Amino acid sequence: MSLGNYMVWIYILNFIALIIFICFERRDPVVSLAWVLGFTAIPVLGFVIFLIFGTGLKRKTAKKYAEKWHMNMDLSERMSIEDEKKKIKEYGFLPHADLISYLLNTNNSVITDGNNVEILPSAELKFKALIDDIRNAKDSVHLLYFIIRDDEISHEILSLLCEKARSGVKVRFVYDDIGCFFTKRSIFDELKAAGGMVSPFFPMKLGTYSKVNHRNHRKIAVIDGKVGYLGGINIGDEYFGKKKLSPWRDTHIRLTGPAVRYVQKAFSLDWAFSTGEDLSGSIARYFPLCEKQPQNKSVQIACSGPDSKEEEIKCAIIKMINSAKDHIYIETPYFVPDQSFMTALKLAANSGVDVRVIIPGIPDKKYVYYSTESYIGELLNAGVRVYKYNGFLHAKMVVADGDICTIGTTNIDIRSFQLHFEINAFIYDSFTAAECNSLFRDDIHDSVEVTNTQYARRGMWQLMCEGFFRLFSPIM
Repeated sequence: MSLGNYMVWIYILNFIALIIFICFERRDPVVSLAWVLGFTAIPVLGFVIFLIFGTGLKRKTAKKYAEKWHMNMDLSERMSIEDEKKKIKEYGFLPHADLISYLLNTNNSVITDGNNVEILPSAELKFKALIDDIRNAKDSVHLLYFIIRDDEISHEILSLLCEKARSGVKVRFVYDDIGCFFTKRSIFDELKAAGGMVSPFFPMKLGTYSKVNHRNHRKIAVIDGKVGYLGGINIGDEYFGKKKLSPWRDTHIRLTGPAVRYVQKAFSLDWAFSTGEDLSGSIARYFPLCEKQPQNKSVQIACSGPDSKEEEIKCAIIKMINSAKDHIYIETPYFVPDQSFMTALKLAANSGVDVRVIIPGIPDKKYVYYSTESYIGELLNAGVRVYKYNGFLHAKMVVADGDICTIGTTNIDIRSFQLHFEINAFIYDSFTAAECNSLFRDDIHDSVEVTNTQYARRGMWQLMCEGFFRLFSPIM
Protein backbone atom coordinates (compact mmCIF):
# COMPACT_ATOMS: atom_id res chain seq x y z
CA MET A 1 0.00 0.00 0.00
CA SER A 2 1.39 3.39 -0.96
CA LEU A 3 2.01 6.24 1.44
CA GLY A 4 -0.91 8.11 -0.14
CA ASN A 5 -3.28 5.24 0.64
CA TYR A 6 -2.04 5.10 4.23
CA MET A 7 -2.75 8.81 4.62
CA VAL A 8 -6.27 8.35 3.21
CA TRP A 9 -6.99 5.62 5.77
CA ILE A 10 -5.52 7.75 8.54
CA TYR A 11 -7.85 10.61 7.67
CA ILE A 12 -10.85 8.25 7.36
CA LEU A 13 -10.17 6.76 10.82
CA ASN A 14 -9.58 10.21 12.24
CA PHE A 15 -12.91 11.36 10.76
CA ILE A 16 -14.72 8.37 12.31
CA ALA A 17 -13.15 9.13 15.70
CA LEU A 18 -14.23 12.75 15.31
CA ILE A 19 -17.85 11.78 14.57
CA ILE A 20 -17.92 9.42 17.57
CA PHE A 21 -16.52 12.18 19.77
CA ILE A 22 -19.12 14.74 18.63
CA CYS A 23 -22.06 12.33 18.92
CA PHE A 24 -21.29 10.72 22.25
CA GLU A 25 -19.30 13.15 24.38
CA ARG A 26 -22.16 15.70 24.73
CA ARG A 27 -19.86 18.49 25.82
CA ASP A 28 -20.03 22.24 25.85
CA PRO A 29 -19.90 23.21 22.13
CA VAL A 30 -16.95 25.54 22.79
CA VAL A 31 -14.93 22.72 24.39
CA SER A 32 -15.94 20.33 21.59
CA LEU A 33 -14.82 22.87 18.98
CA ALA A 34 -11.39 23.14 20.63
CA TRP A 35 -10.96 19.37 20.46
CA VAL A 36 -12.25 19.19 16.88
CA LEU A 37 -9.58 21.74 15.98
CA GLY A 38 -6.97 19.49 17.60
CA PHE A 39 -8.28 16.42 15.77
CA THR A 40 -8.13 18.25 12.45
CA ALA A 41 -4.78 19.98 12.92
CA ILE A 42 -2.91 16.83 14.01
CA PRO A 43 -4.71 13.69 12.79
CA VAL A 44 -4.32 10.54 14.92
CA LEU A 45 -2.01 12.29 17.40
CA GLY A 46 -4.86 14.66 18.23
CA PHE A 47 -7.07 11.68 19.03
CA VAL A 48 -4.35 10.09 21.18
CA ILE A 49 -3.95 13.36 23.10
CA PHE A 50 -7.72 13.44 23.57
CA LEU A 51 -7.73 9.91 25.01
CA ILE A 52 -5.09 10.97 27.55
CA PHE A 53 -6.23 14.48 28.44
CA GLY A 54 -9.74 14.92 27.07
CA THR A 55 -11.80 12.08 28.46
CA GLY A 56 -13.79 12.60 31.61
CA LEU A 57 -13.70 10.36 34.63
CA LYS A 58 -14.97 6.91 33.82
CA ARG A 59 -18.48 6.36 35.15
CA LYS A 60 -17.23 3.58 37.39
CA THR A 61 -14.61 5.88 38.96
CA ALA A 62 -17.05 8.76 39.40
CA LYS A 63 -19.61 6.41 40.96
CA LYS A 64 -17.02 4.97 43.34
CA TYR A 65 -16.00 8.48 44.39
CA ALA A 66 -19.66 9.45 44.97
CA GLU A 67 -20.18 6.30 47.05
CA LYS A 68 -17.22 7.21 49.25
CA TRP A 69 -18.75 10.67 49.79
CA HIS A 70 -22.08 9.10 50.77
CA MET A 71 -20.27 6.66 53.06
CA ASN A 72 -18.70 9.57 54.93
CA MET A 73 -22.10 11.11 55.71
CA ASP A 74 -23.42 9.61 58.93
CA LEU A 75 -27.12 9.69 59.87
CA SER A 76 -26.75 12.73 62.13
CA GLU A 77 -25.19 14.72 59.28
CA ARG A 78 -27.99 13.81 56.88
CA MET A 79 -30.51 14.96 59.50
CA SER A 80 -28.51 18.17 59.95
CA ILE A 81 -28.64 18.84 56.20
CA GLU A 82 -32.42 18.36 56.14
CA ASP A 83 -32.80 20.61 59.19
CA GLU A 84 -30.66 23.28 57.53
CA LYS A 85 -32.79 23.17 54.38
CA LYS A 86 -35.94 23.68 56.45
CA LYS A 87 -34.34 26.51 58.43
CA ILE A 88 -33.15 28.35 55.33
CA LYS A 89 -36.58 27.95 53.76
CA GLU A 90 -38.19 29.45 56.86
CA TYR A 91 -35.63 32.27 57.17
CA GLY A 92 -35.05 33.00 53.51
CA PHE A 93 -34.73 36.72 54.19
CA LEU A 94 -31.29 36.21 55.79
CA PRO A 95 -28.35 37.79 53.89
CA HIS A 96 -26.99 35.44 51.21
CA ALA A 97 -29.66 32.82 52.01
CA ASP A 98 -29.82 32.02 48.29
CA LEU A 99 -26.09 31.25 48.10
CA ILE A 100 -26.18 29.28 51.36
CA SER A 101 -29.13 27.30 50.02
CA TYR A 102 -27.39 26.67 46.69
CA LEU A 103 -24.29 25.16 48.32
CA LEU A 104 -26.44 23.14 50.71
CA ASN A 105 -28.61 21.71 47.93
CA THR A 106 -25.86 20.95 45.42
CA ASN A 107 -22.89 20.25 47.69
CA ASN A 108 -24.40 19.10 51.00
CA SER A 109 -22.44 21.99 52.45
CA VAL A 110 -23.81 22.82 55.90
CA ILE A 111 -23.26 26.37 57.12
CA THR A 112 -21.67 26.52 60.57
CA ASP A 113 -21.34 29.45 62.93
CA GLY A 114 -19.00 29.91 65.87
CA ASN A 115 -15.82 29.69 63.77
CA ASN A 116 -12.60 31.66 63.80
CA VAL A 117 -10.90 32.38 60.48
CA GLU A 118 -7.27 33.49 60.47
CA ILE A 119 -6.03 34.80 57.12
CA LEU A 120 -2.41 33.86 56.39
CA PRO A 121 -1.17 35.98 53.45
CA SER A 122 2.28 34.43 53.11
CA ALA A 123 4.09 31.10 53.27
CA GLU A 124 6.05 32.34 56.31
CA LEU A 125 2.85 32.86 58.31
CA LYS A 126 1.16 29.69 57.04
CA PHE A 127 4.06 27.34 57.82
CA LYS A 128 4.83 28.97 61.18
CA ALA A 129 1.25 28.34 62.29
CA LEU A 130 1.05 24.87 60.73
CA ILE A 131 4.34 23.70 62.27
CA ASP A 132 3.20 24.92 65.70
CA ASP A 133 -0.11 23.07 65.36
CA ILE A 134 1.56 19.85 64.17
CA ARG A 135 4.06 20.06 67.04
CA ASN A 136 1.13 20.34 69.48
CA ALA A 137 -0.89 17.51 67.88
CA LYS A 138 -2.11 14.90 70.38
CA ASP A 139 -3.95 12.36 68.21
CA SER A 140 -3.91 12.88 64.41
CA VAL A 141 -2.34 14.91 61.62
CA HIS A 142 -3.96 14.70 58.18
CA LEU A 143 -2.34 16.39 55.17
CA LEU A 144 -3.39 16.49 51.53
CA TYR A 145 -1.30 18.48 49.05
CA PHE A 146 -1.23 18.84 45.29
CA ILE A 147 2.53 19.42 45.45
CA ILE A 148 5.26 18.60 47.93
CA ARG A 149 8.84 19.31 46.85
CA ASP A 150 12.13 17.75 47.89
CA ASP A 151 13.52 20.88 49.52
CA GLU A 152 14.08 22.69 52.81
CA ILE A 153 10.50 23.32 53.98
CA SER A 154 9.40 19.85 52.82
CA HIS A 155 12.18 18.21 54.84
CA GLU A 156 11.24 20.27 57.90
CA ILE A 157 7.57 19.25 57.65
CA LEU A 158 8.37 15.57 56.98
CA SER A 159 10.89 15.45 59.83
CA LEU A 160 8.27 16.81 62.23
CA LEU A 161 5.69 14.33 60.94
CA CYS A 162 8.14 11.48 61.58
CA GLU A 163 8.63 12.72 65.14
CA LYS A 164 4.85 12.83 65.74
CA ALA A 165 4.30 9.40 64.14
CA ARG A 166 6.92 7.83 66.42
CA SER A 167 5.17 9.35 69.43
CA GLY A 168 1.93 7.59 68.50
CA VAL A 169 0.10 10.33 66.59
CA LYS A 170 -1.76 9.02 63.53
CA VAL A 171 -0.16 10.71 60.51
CA ARG A 172 -1.84 10.40 57.11
CA PHE A 173 -0.53 12.10 53.96
CA VAL A 174 -2.13 12.20 50.51
CA TYR A 175 -0.22 13.69 47.58
CA ASP A 176 -1.31 14.12 43.97
CA ASP A 177 0.67 11.74 41.76
CA ILE A 178 1.00 14.15 38.81
CA GLY A 179 1.44 17.27 40.94
CA CYS A 180 4.41 15.50 42.54
CA PHE A 181 5.67 14.05 39.25
CA PHE A 182 9.18 15.47 39.76
CA THR A 183 9.37 14.65 43.47
CA LYS A 184 11.24 11.49 44.48
CA ARG A 185 8.88 9.14 46.32
CA SER A 186 11.78 8.20 48.59
CA ILE A 187 11.19 11.41 50.58
CA PHE A 188 8.33 9.54 52.27
CA ASP A 189 10.40 6.48 53.26
CA GLU A 190 11.34 7.73 56.71
CA LEU A 191 7.75 8.76 57.46
CA LYS A 192 6.47 5.32 56.48
CA ALA A 193 9.15 3.65 58.60
CA ALA A 194 8.06 5.82 61.54
CA GLY A 195 4.48 4.53 61.21
CA GLY A 196 3.03 7.31 59.08
CA MET A 197 0.67 6.41 56.23
CA VAL A 198 1.22 7.88 52.75
CA SER A 199 -0.87 7.47 49.60
CA PRO A 200 -0.88 8.97 46.10
CA PHE A 201 -4.13 10.27 44.62
CA PHE A 202 -4.98 8.85 41.18
CA PRO A 203 -1.59 7.13 40.74
CA MET A 204 -0.53 6.87 37.12
CA LYS A 205 -0.52 3.26 35.95
CA LEU A 206 -1.05 1.48 32.67
CA GLY A 207 -4.71 1.80 31.75
CA THR A 208 -5.44 4.84 33.94
CA TYR A 209 -5.06 7.42 31.15
CA SER A 210 -8.57 8.78 31.80
CA LYS A 211 -7.39 10.14 35.16
CA VAL A 212 -4.30 12.01 33.93
CA ASN A 213 -6.13 15.29 33.48
CA HIS A 214 -8.13 15.05 36.71
CA ARG A 215 -5.92 16.05 39.59
CA ASN A 216 -6.45 16.66 43.28
CA HIS A 217 -5.60 20.34 43.54
CA ARG A 218 -6.65 20.65 47.20
CA LYS A 219 -4.27 21.78 49.94
CA ILE A 220 -5.66 20.57 53.25
CA ALA A 221 -4.30 20.10 56.75
CA VAL A 222 -6.37 18.95 59.74
CA ILE A 223 -4.85 18.56 63.19
CA ASP A 224 -6.69 16.52 65.86
CA GLY A 225 -9.93 17.21 63.99
CA LYS A 226 -9.97 20.67 65.61
CA VAL A 227 -7.73 22.87 63.45
CA GLY A 228 -8.05 23.09 59.67
CA TYR A 229 -6.03 24.73 56.90
CA LEU A 230 -6.84 25.33 53.24
CA GLY A 231 -5.77 27.75 50.52
CA GLY A 232 -3.21 28.21 47.78
CA ILE A 233 0.08 27.26 49.46
CA ASN A 234 1.61 23.85 48.69
CA ILE A 235 4.71 22.49 50.45
CA GLY A 236 7.73 23.90 48.65
CA ASP A 237 10.39 26.59 48.89
CA GLU A 238 9.03 28.47 45.87
CA TYR A 239 6.04 29.59 47.98
CA PHE A 240 8.50 31.67 49.99
CA GLY A 241 9.65 33.34 46.76
CA LYS A 242 13.02 31.55 47.00
CA LYS A 243 13.08 30.51 43.35
CA LYS A 244 12.70 32.30 40.02
CA LEU A 245 9.18 33.67 40.70
CA SER A 246 9.68 36.44 43.24
CA PRO A 247 8.08 38.14 45.03
CA TRP A 248 5.47 35.42 45.56
CA ARG A 249 2.08 36.38 47.07
CA ASP A 250 -0.30 33.71 48.31
CA THR A 251 -3.17 33.28 50.73
CA HIS A 252 -4.08 30.46 53.09
CA ILE A 253 -6.53 30.31 56.01
CA ARG A 254 -6.50 28.64 59.42
CA LEU A 255 -9.87 27.52 60.76
CA THR A 256 -11.01 26.60 64.25
CA GLY A 257 -14.59 25.76 65.19
CA PRO A 258 -17.36 23.56 63.75
CA ALA A 259 -16.34 24.18 60.10
CA VAL A 260 -13.20 22.06 60.62
CA ARG A 261 -15.44 18.97 60.63
CA TYR A 262 -16.17 19.59 56.94
CA VAL A 263 -12.51 20.13 56.04
CA GLN A 264 -11.86 16.79 57.73
CA LYS A 265 -14.72 15.29 55.74
CA ALA A 266 -13.09 16.41 52.48
CA PHE A 267 -9.80 14.85 53.56
CA SER A 268 -11.44 11.61 54.70
CA LEU A 269 -13.23 11.25 51.36
CA ASP A 270 -9.98 11.54 49.40
CA TRP A 271 -8.22 9.26 51.89
CA ALA A 272 -10.96 6.62 51.63
CA PHE A 273 -10.87 6.81 47.85
CA SER A 274 -7.07 6.49 47.78
CA THR A 275 -6.61 3.80 50.43
CA GLY A 276 -10.00 2.23 51.16
CA GLU A 277 -9.75 3.20 54.85
CA ASP A 278 -13.01 4.70 56.12
CA LEU A 279 -12.37 7.27 58.85
CA SER A 280 -16.09 7.94 59.37
CA GLY A 281 -16.20 4.81 61.54
CA SER A 282 -14.33 6.82 64.19
CA ILE A 283 -16.59 9.85 64.46
CA ALA A 284 -15.64 10.78 68.02
CA ARG A 285 -11.93 10.55 67.24
CA TYR A 286 -11.62 12.21 63.86
CA PHE A 287 -14.79 14.35 63.79
CA PRO A 288 -15.00 15.76 67.32
CA LEU A 289 -17.60 18.36 68.17
CA CYS A 290 -15.52 21.54 68.10
CA GLU A 291 -16.29 24.28 70.57
CA LYS A 292 -17.75 27.44 69.08
CA GLN A 293 -15.25 30.27 68.93
CA PRO A 294 -16.09 33.72 70.36
CA GLN A 295 -15.39 35.30 66.95
CA ASN A 296 -18.58 33.53 65.77
CA LYS A 297 -17.96 33.58 62.01
CA SER A 298 -20.26 31.69 59.64
CA VAL A 299 -18.49 29.38 57.19
CA GLN A 300 -19.47 26.89 54.48
CA ILE A 301 -16.87 24.45 53.16
CA ALA A 302 -17.55 23.59 49.50
CA CYS A 303 -15.88 20.98 47.32
CA SER A 304 -16.06 20.45 43.56
CA GLY A 305 -14.46 18.10 41.08
CA PRO A 306 -14.81 16.06 37.90
CA ASP A 307 -17.02 13.59 39.76
CA SER A 308 -19.79 16.21 39.51
CA LYS A 309 -21.01 18.21 36.52
CA GLU A 310 -22.48 20.97 38.69
CA GLU A 311 -19.24 23.04 38.98
CA GLU A 312 -20.43 24.04 42.44
CA ILE A 313 -17.62 26.40 43.42
CA LYS A 314 -17.70 28.24 40.09
CA CYS A 315 -21.47 28.65 40.27
CA ALA A 316 -21.27 29.84 43.88
CA ILE A 317 -18.75 32.54 42.90
CA ILE A 318 -20.98 33.57 39.99
CA LYS A 319 -23.83 33.89 42.49
CA MET A 320 -21.64 36.16 44.60
CA ILE A 321 -20.94 38.29 41.52
CA ASN A 322 -24.59 38.48 40.52
CA SER A 323 -25.64 39.47 44.06
CA ALA A 324 -23.00 42.19 44.51
CA LYS A 325 -24.23 45.76 44.80
CA ASP A 326 -21.02 47.67 45.55
CA HIS A 327 -17.86 45.75 44.59
CA ILE A 328 -16.30 42.46 43.53
CA TYR A 329 -12.56 41.98 44.04
CA ILE A 330 -10.83 38.93 42.57
CA GLU A 331 -7.28 37.60 42.93
CA THR A 332 -6.24 34.64 40.80
CA PRO A 333 -2.99 33.33 39.28
CA TYR A 334 -4.78 32.02 36.18
CA PHE A 335 -7.69 33.80 34.53
CA VAL A 336 -9.16 31.61 31.79
CA PRO A 337 -12.92 31.87 32.43
CA ASP A 338 -15.76 30.23 30.58
CA GLN A 339 -18.49 32.29 28.94
CA SER A 340 -20.84 32.19 31.94
CA PHE A 341 -18.18 33.63 34.25
CA MET A 342 -17.20 36.36 31.78
CA THR A 343 -20.84 37.29 31.29
CA ALA A 344 -21.35 37.61 35.05
CA LEU A 345 -18.32 39.90 35.42
CA LYS A 346 -19.29 42.13 32.49
CA LEU A 347 -22.92 42.29 33.63
CA ALA A 348 -21.86 43.35 37.12
CA ALA A 349 -19.44 46.01 35.83
CA ASN A 350 -21.98 47.39 33.36
CA SER A 351 -24.50 47.56 36.21
CA GLY A 352 -22.29 49.91 38.20
CA VAL A 353 -20.55 47.40 40.47
CA ASP A 354 -16.86 48.13 41.07
CA VAL A 355 -15.23 45.00 39.60
CA ARG A 356 -11.47 44.59 39.93
CA VAL A 357 -9.17 41.69 39.09
CA ILE A 358 -5.51 41.19 40.04
CA ILE A 359 -3.42 38.69 38.05
CA PRO A 360 0.34 37.99 38.15
CA GLY A 361 2.73 40.36 36.43
CA ILE A 362 5.25 37.51 36.15
CA PRO A 363 3.65 34.30 34.83
CA ASP A 364 4.73 30.77 35.61
CA LYS A 365 3.00 29.26 32.55
CA LYS A 366 3.50 31.51 29.53
CA TYR A 367 1.00 29.68 27.30
CA VAL A 368 -1.77 30.13 29.89
CA TYR A 369 -0.75 33.77 30.33
CA TYR A 370 -1.26 34.43 26.61
CA SER A 371 -4.79 33.11 26.94
CA THR A 372 -5.36 35.24 30.07
CA GLU A 373 -4.24 38.40 28.29
CA SER A 374 -6.70 37.74 25.46
CA TYR A 375 -9.58 38.25 27.93
CA ILE A 376 -8.32 41.55 29.36
CA GLY A 377 -9.68 43.66 26.49
CA GLU A 378 -13.23 42.40 27.08
CA LEU A 379 -12.94 43.19 30.76
CA LEU A 380 -11.61 46.70 30.16
CA ASN A 381 -14.35 47.45 27.64
CA ALA A 382 -16.97 46.46 30.21
CA GLY A 383 -15.44 48.73 32.85
CA VAL A 384 -13.61 46.05 34.86
CA ARG A 385 -10.31 47.31 36.28
CA VAL A 386 -7.40 44.88 35.81
CA TYR A 387 -4.07 44.95 37.66
CA LYS A 388 -0.82 43.03 37.23
CA TYR A 389 0.97 42.20 40.47
CA ASN A 390 4.69 43.03 40.57
CA GLY A 391 5.67 39.38 40.92
CA PHE A 392 3.76 36.11 40.98
CA LEU A 393 0.31 36.19 42.60
CA HIS A 394 -0.88 32.69 43.52
CA ALA A 395 -3.73 33.71 45.86
CA LYS A 396 -7.27 32.53 45.08
CA MET A 397 -9.66 35.01 46.69
CA VAL A 398 -12.99 36.66 45.87
CA VAL A 399 -14.60 39.27 48.13
CA ALA A 400 -17.97 40.96 47.60
CA ASP A 401 -19.62 44.00 49.20
CA GLY A 402 -17.70 43.82 52.45
CA ASP A 403 -19.72 40.99 54.00
CA ILE A 404 -18.78 37.78 52.14
CA CYS A 405 -15.60 36.29 50.75
CA THR A 406 -14.24 32.98 49.55
CA ILE A 407 -10.68 31.68 49.84
CA GLY A 408 -9.49 28.28 48.72
CA THR A 409 -7.73 26.34 46.00
CA THR A 410 -9.92 27.25 43.02
CA ASN A 411 -8.41 29.33 40.21
CA ILE A 412 -10.62 31.32 37.87
CA ASP A 413 -10.06 28.95 34.99
CA ILE A 414 -11.84 26.11 33.26
CA ARG A 415 -9.35 23.56 34.59
CA SER A 416 -10.27 24.37 38.19
CA PHE A 417 -13.97 24.63 37.35
CA GLN A 418 -14.25 21.28 35.55
CA LEU A 419 -11.17 19.07 35.82
CA HIS A 420 -9.61 19.42 39.27
CA PHE A 421 -10.77 18.42 42.74
CA GLU A 422 -10.96 21.72 44.65
CA ILE A 423 -12.01 23.07 48.05
CA ASN A 424 -13.07 26.59 49.11
CA ALA A 425 -14.31 28.21 52.30
CA PHE A 426 -17.22 30.63 51.86
CA ILE A 427 -17.08 33.05 54.79
CA TYR A 428 -20.09 35.18 55.75
CA ASP A 429 -18.52 37.77 58.02
CA SER A 430 -17.98 41.50 57.60
CA PHE A 431 -14.76 41.57 59.63
CA THR A 432 -13.11 38.84 57.52
CA ALA A 433 -14.36 40.49 54.32
CA ALA A 434 -12.85 43.78 55.51
CA GLU A 435 -9.52 41.98 56.05
CA CYS A 436 -9.74 40.66 52.49
CA ASN A 437 -10.55 44.14 51.16
CA SER A 438 -7.52 45.53 52.97
CA LEU A 439 -5.32 42.75 51.62
CA PHE A 440 -6.60 43.44 48.11
CA ARG A 441 -5.86 47.17 48.41
CA ASP A 442 -2.33 46.38 49.63
CA ASP A 443 -1.82 44.16 46.58
CA ILE A 444 -3.07 46.93 44.29
CA HIS A 445 -0.30 49.15 45.71
CA ASP A 446 2.16 46.48 44.58
CA SER A 447 0.58 46.20 41.13
CA VAL A 448 0.34 48.11 37.88
CA GLU A 449 -3.08 48.85 36.41
CA VAL A 450 -3.66 47.80 32.80
CA THR A 451 -5.02 50.70 30.74
CA ASN A 452 -6.78 50.67 27.39
CA THR A 453 -3.91 52.67 25.89
CA GLN A 454 -1.29 50.22 27.13
CA TYR A 455 -3.36 47.22 26.08
CA ALA A 456 -3.78 48.59 22.56
CA ARG A 457 0.03 48.71 22.10
CA ARG A 458 0.45 44.93 22.06
CA GLY A 459 2.59 43.76 19.17
CA MET A 460 1.66 41.42 16.32
CA TRP A 461 3.45 38.41 17.84
CA GLN A 462 1.61 38.95 21.13
CA LEU A 463 -1.73 39.15 19.33
CA MET A 464 -1.03 36.00 17.36
CA CYS A 465 -0.05 34.04 20.49
CA GLU A 466 -3.12 35.29 22.35
CA GLY A 467 -5.41 34.28 19.51
CA PHE A 468 -3.81 30.87 19.09
CA PHE A 469 -3.79 29.88 22.78
CA ARG A 470 -7.28 31.23 23.39
CA LEU A 471 -8.58 28.70 20.86
CA PHE A 472 -7.37 25.97 23.22
CA SER A 473 -8.32 27.70 26.47
CA PRO A 474 -11.29 25.37 27.13
CA ILE A 475 -8.91 22.38 27.25
CA MET A 476 -5.82 23.94 28.89
